[in-house]
Amino acid sequence: MADTQTVGELAALYLGNLLYALELAAMTLEGQGKPDDAAFYRGIARKLAEARGREKQ
Repeated sequence: MADTQTVGELAALYLGNLLYALELAAMTLEGQGKPDDAAFYRGIARKLAEARGREKQ
């Protein structure tokens, strides 16, 4: 049987894992002296978390 989940469904299912990975990437970039790049990935995580919050309301 073919997998029919959409990108959105998969992202919702694994949101916690994705947020963790984005924060880990941001922390690594900060450690490399790249605060602007770290902020970019934290911004993505924030947008995902905010969207999830609106979805649950």
